Amino acid sequence: MFTPVPWPETKPGDWIRERLAAGRVGFDPWLHTAEEIERLEAALEGSGVVLVAVPQNPVDGIWTDQPLPPVGRAFPQPEALAGEGSAVKRQRLAEGLQAAGQAAAVLTLPDSICWLLNFRGADVPRNPVLQGFAVLHADARVDLFADPAKVDAAVLSGLGDGVTLRPAGDFAASLGQLRGPVRVDQGSAPLAVSILLREAGVALVWGEDPCRLPKARKTPAEIAATRAAHLRDGAAMVEFLCWLDGAAPGGTLTEIDVVTALEGYRRATGVLHDLSFDTICGAGPNGAIIHYRVTRATNRPVRAGELLLVDSGGQYQDGTTDVTRTIAIGTPEPEAQAAYTRVLQGLIAISRVRFPKGLAGRDLDALARYPLWLEGQDYDHGTGHGVGVFLSVHEGPQRLSRLSEVPLDPGMILSNEPGYYREGAFGIRLENLIVVEPAPPLGDNRVQLSFETLTLVPFDRRLILTDALSPGELAWLDAYHAEVMAKLAPRVTGATLDWLQQACAPTRRT
Repeated sequence: MFTPVPWPETKPGDWIRERLAAGRVGFDPWLHTAEEIERLEAALEGSGVVLVAVPQNPVDGIWTDQPLPPVGRAFPQPEALAGEGSAVKRQRLAEGLQAAGQAAAVLTLPDSICWLLNFRGADVPRNPVLQGFAVLHADARVDLFADPAKVDAAVLSGLGDGVTLRPAGDFAASLGQLRGPVRVDQGSAPLAVSILLREAGVALVWGEDPCRLPKARKTPAEIAATRAAHLRDGAAMVEFLCWLDGAAPGGTLTEIDVVTALEGYRRATGVLHDLSFDTICGAGPNGAIIHYRVTRATNRPVRAGELLLVDSGGQYQDGTTDVTRTIAIGTPEPEAQAAYTRVLQGLIAISRVRFPKGLAGRDLDALARYPLWLEGQDYDHGTGHGVGVFLSVHEGPQRLSRLSEVPLDPGMILSNEPGYYREGAFGIRLENLIVVEPAPPLGDNRVQLSFETLTLVPFDRRLILTDALSPGELAWLDAYHAEVMAKLAPRVTGATLDWLQQACAPTRRT
């Protein structure tokens, strides 16, 4: 029996406590990390409930008509786009293991494995990854556990002699053959990994996945490739926004129509691999649902006088995009304009900031919220998440969040997406992707960092109260729109070019 519950409002520990006075509760250790189980055990302390790892998932035992696994194949990610060969990456990370006195590291995150081995896959919708496991040894060898039918000779030959392909089914047994100490990431690896290592007497060391930080610090080649992806994606977005401005006043569009049209413009580039996530398109009050996904049951007309929030992105081999724009359909209400302007001010604050090297996302998060705080408002999500390069659109460990303690380093790509949500009325979110870069020296030459904005899409001028913007904010907005115009104008023609010129014209105070 399954009981749907609201998440994340309902905590698993609280739910179990309310329904069980005591007893043994089974869980599948392949579906939960060590950190998850530790948190749950702490929440259940004193309740009389004991968590028990079960050797086989009972659902798998009775679900006889499960869908077949994905059949996509792995394919190389060229070194020209990655900026670094797999052998170089493996050697660099292996030296880190040696320095830590560790014999190996278990890799369980598909994006880590794909990054390390410079290939991509097609096992997960919206994420170009191959499912599997890997073990990185301190001598730079890698054992890759995946479906052999998905990794052909061309991919393997590109990896060299240091990578051995083994069937995914061999992974569990292979853990007992390792010599320790073996590093395992307790925040991402299934608990089953540590259970099997301990049962075999292999020394275990908790530690971060060695790929996470190097993967987050993009190479110059990856940043250059991502810029190219954003140029292409920006042109597709401008084509879409021009179409929307012409089609929406007719009153016949629905959210699904908008989602379908936007995907069509991205596919028209001819090089779209996939969307980077299911498009969020919320009209009117649906825009106030932060992670709304339209269905035929919820599909709402796009009506005049309302706002339309569109959060979308594309997966291209040279980069992953994620952009949100909130659009006025017809004449906007003053309340919506005021809220939009405050959200825009928050985005500009992050875009313009200079900060000392060593600061983390938690040190910057408040900058985006401050214009809203002045009006007693806020938003209930982080200001930004890490983004991969033709990998996951949500990537760690870097974030712009009150909870993030990870220092921001050059090359890290993040989203910059403040918002405001009025339940039952409208939602506003504005999102650009940004990359950390060294800031030009000033003053006493302290080492500082800043952000380069990657996204190239105009903001809706109808929603901006220009008199509320400071001279510095106006200067940033005009400079941004001038850059959008200069870079996208050669890529669009006709009515779209006319629309772009109007959207990017210098701002005038009222």
